[in-house]
Amino acid sequence: MPLLTALLDAGADLLLGAACVGCAEPGRVLCPTCRRDLPPTATVAWPTPTPAGLAPPYVTGAYDATLRAMVLGHKERRLLGLTRPLGDLLAASVRAAGLAADVEPAGPLLLVPVPSRPAAVRARGHDPTLAMTRRAAAVLRTPGRSVTVARLLRTRPGVADQAGLDADQRQANLAGSLACPARAVRRHAGRRAHVVVCDDVITTGATAREAQRALEASGIPVLALAAVAATVRRRPSQDQGPE
Repeated sequence: MPLLTALLDAGADLLLGAACVGCAEPGRVLCPTCRRDLPPTATVAWPTPTPAGLAPPYVTGAYDATLRAMVLGHKERRLLGLTRPLGDLLAASVRAAGLAADVEPAGPLLLVPVPSRPAAVRARGHDPTLAMTRRAAAVLRTPGRSVTVARLLRTRPGVADQAGLDADQRQANLAGSLACPARAVRRHAGRRAHVVVCDDVITTGATAREAQRALEASGIPVLALAAVAATVRRRPSQDQGPE
């Protein structure tokens, strides 16, 4: 099935006149060379300033060049052929978070995607973060390890578009914007899984911190945050820590 899926993706990309988002080579939306050059591992990426109490955030690289083109192409241009490589990158971030926290290799994981606004999902025709998170779960899942995707977070009305907002404005805009419906929480009550919040990009950390707050307010502790990339002015660094 993976080979058939790859062939179908390739045929669709060629018929639609696709080009690599990294180097613009005609053909696949991500050529073999650009895919080989993707970061193989992830590291912690503390935003500056760091929201108080933020769980460790892990990303594979800076939100720039090919990573930026991949995220935007998947989200805004509906280039679904990027779901697999983006999910693989997200899986690397989740794996790094687990290693740093010394989580047992066979310990169960619960991946919680940060939800998009319903209007944005309708406009795009898909939920990019959910798709990436499902792919990451498939990559991390083994016969001896349970990895589950749980849509525990819901957006509340009144959240404005984050584009153009600074760190303080983002924090104010997102305060109380996410909630965990009791029914969703009850389905996972009693499970001893390690919870990792998943998103595409870490910018100021305000969205990740709000997701963490909503989960912890419902009695669900968060182990770490995982994303594909961090904004360029907040490059991944192991020397930087929470304030």
